[in-house]
Amino acid sequence: MSGGYDDELSRPLEGALEASTSEGPTSPAVGRDEWVARHGDNRTRRGGLLGTVEARLRVVPWWAWLATFVALFCLLPVASDSGYVRRVAFDIAIYMLLALGLNVVVGWGGLLDLGYIAFFGIGAYAYAFLSSDHYGIHLPSFVSIPLVVVIGATTGFLVGLPSRRLTGDYLAIVTLFFLLLFLTVTTNGDDLFGHNVTGGANGLLNADPLSLFGHELPPTLEGGLFNPAYMYVVLAVFVVVYVALRFVNLSRTGRAWRSLREDPLAAEVMGMPVNSLKLMSFAFGAAIAALSGTFVTMLSASVFPLSFSFPLLIIIYTMVILGGSGSQPGVVLGAVLIGTLLELLRDPGDSRVLFYAAIVLGVLGAFRFSVKLAVVVAGTFVFGFVAHSIAGASDNAWVNGSGGEGGGVADFAANWVIVPVHVAAWVAPVSYVSLVALALVLTLLHGWARIALLIPVLYLAAFVWENVMIAQPEPTRYIILGVILIALMIFRPTGLLGEKRVEII
Repeated sequence: MSGGYDDELSRPLEGALEASTSEGPTSPAVGRDEWVARHGDNRTRRGGLLGTVEARLRVVPWWAWLATFVALFCLLPVASDSGYVRRVAFDIAIYMLLALGLNVVVGWGGLLDLGYIAFFGIGAYAYAFLSSDHYGIHLPSFVSIPLVVVIGATTGFLVGLPSRRLTGDYLAIVTLFFLLLFLTVTTNGDDLFGHNVTGGANGLLNADPLSLFGHELPPTLEGGLFNPAYMYVVLAVFVVVYVALRFVNLSRTGRAWRSLREDPLAAEVMGMPVNSLKLMSFAFGAAIAALSGTFVTMLSASVFPLSFSFPLLIIIYTMVILGGSGSQPGVVLGAVLIGTLLELLRDPGDSRVLFYAAIVLGVLGAFRFSVKLAVVVAGTFVFGFVAHSIAGASDNAWVNGSGGEGGGVADFAANWVIVPVHVAAWVAPVSYVSLVALALVLTLLHGWARIALLIPVLYLAAFVWENVMIAQPEPTRYIILGVILIALMIFRPTGLLGEKRVEII
């Protein structure tokens, strides 16, 4: 029936064909719905094998994907007995919850909320108030968790109340002020009106662990290993939140949120309660963030203000943007990828392998299997070995600083990249600025001129990595995230699984 309906909409009216061809190719289409006429083209994703695979994957129902993902996630503690791996899995599950909550505000509501992490912290502190030694209140988890969710939703509603008429940059400034206010109060809350409310920079300690059916779940097992039961609990909560949000997204409220995101003025003209929709979006997102905060406090038995700083907000936004703002599977995928990448970049050996793998994949994606690819690869290899040989012949100390973790990749870098034993102070800023400048010049060149400059630029990138970035893993992680986002915005502005937006030109 839907096919016949599309045919009716795309069939020209009587006499419209003559009117449409009266001015030649530039004639307007009269009596024909152009978008519906191009519906088949709009549905086309890819051609060839990739198109066939993508079409087959889209047939699989959403619940099957969710069940498969959760089943694989549950196998992590079974596949690895490492307490570190299990803790990372727990952190990623928290990231997934936070990404889902931010997606409600940003992806569906279209509101630039820079105070989102404050709700995460409010949930963490609220649980510590209700279930810890600080005030001597020890409510069971099945009571304190719903109370924290209500507190988070109420706080989100109150924050959205004075800013419901704001949009864009103005809303971002107000919500950012709320985050800074939260950090200021929690950091200096050990003497708030003469009372120790938040514990100040030392935070709150001795929070109660999670208790289910009268039994407490200890955060650690014998030997100090992470208790995987916490990961399973968070994963179960994630499934409930994911399914609930999916039904909300398919409801009238979800459709109204997307209308608000695309054009608030048009939504208001159509009679939608724009202000109420904004408040609901804030409340939903804040409730999910506060819920996530309870589990972090349970596990660590403490809460500190520095755990909710601005870099964490950037990480959560990166997950949503990378996966695709507005897409539930997309933001979950973004949380998994970014969470895993952040942990891998902590280790110099893993980060070295990731860096060179990204370079290879980037060059391969840019030139495919072509003559230019062969020229770039061969030229970069030769350029590096020649530069390394000349530097070693001049002074052996110029090339004896390389090595370290990374297996064969580290051995290759030791014989290819110039890494002095003692790096002068001026090397880091000069090489880094030169790399950025040459990368900008690359965007201005074309053809073989760009290929010729790309070879030394790739080698300079390896030089900067080995001499500057790998020794500073913490800032390097954020630089890598920035580079990933820039590349993604160039090749896929909507994110990996993002929804296409309506653009009014």
